[in-house]
Amino acid sequence: MELTKQERFMQVYEPVHERFERFCKTRAYGEFPFKDIMQDTLIVAFEKFDELKSKEAFLHFLFGTSARILANHRKKKRPEYVDQLIAKYEHINHENTLIEQQFEINDLYACLKELDQVTSECIILFEISGFSIKEIMGIQHLSEAAVKQRLSRGRKQLLSLMKSLELKTV
Repeated sequence: MELTKQERFMQVYEPVHERFERFCKTRAYGEFPFKDIMQDTLIVAFEKFDELKSKEAFLHFLFGTSARILANHRKKKRPEYVDQLIAKYEHINHENTLIEQQFEINDLYACLKELDQVTSECIILFEISGFSIKEIMGIQHLSEAAVKQRLSRGRKQLLSLMKSLELKTV
């Protein structure tokens, strides 16, 4: 018995769900509800699922699609009060973390937003989503040296931003 399109889609999506969710949470943090970005991405991915040449590239396809959708949402920027509400309550979505860790996560996400978009995405893919350098090379279409350089510079910038944030709160 042949599987339906929905069943084939879910077979490919379920193993990558957690990584995709972490990616969306981090990229959309403070600007938009990450579940909205995920939902919009999954709708596009389902519609174009049969066009995919390689099911192994599915996660990369999801990342690229979500990045474009997020960029489109940024162009249609919401009213400022909506962004303030999202930023205020989004930390509640992190399950099973202590309050102190919540503050640290919020600080990290705020500092990630200060980095340029490509460097931020590289760090998110490597440090948060757990991709290898080779996988990031494929996603970002960069050489190995370029990925390593972005990670190194991004970490240094992030450390500097986190230290300056600490000094402001003390």
